[in-house]
Amino acid sequence: MGFRYFIERTAVGLGVGGYARNLFDGRVEVYAIGSAKQMDALRNALRQGSRMAQVHRVDELDAEILRDYANAFSIERDE
Repeated sequence: MGFRYFIERTAVGLGVGGYARNLFDGRVEVYAIGSAKQMDALRNALRQGSRMAQVHRVDELDAEILRDYANAFSIERDE
């Protein structure tokens, strides 16, 4: 649970929109909207993780821009 809050704090600090949520298999999904520079910084933070997290892998996929998430970052209900 703490990793999603780490992601939220990091994304908000970078001015990135989107969300983080736990998936049923234990992974965390992050949907993020921002500039290339913001995405690079977020990607680096995700790879490093928080003090309490063990990050094994970061996969990145292109996705459509969902305008509902463009101006804020949130923690979504688990899927």
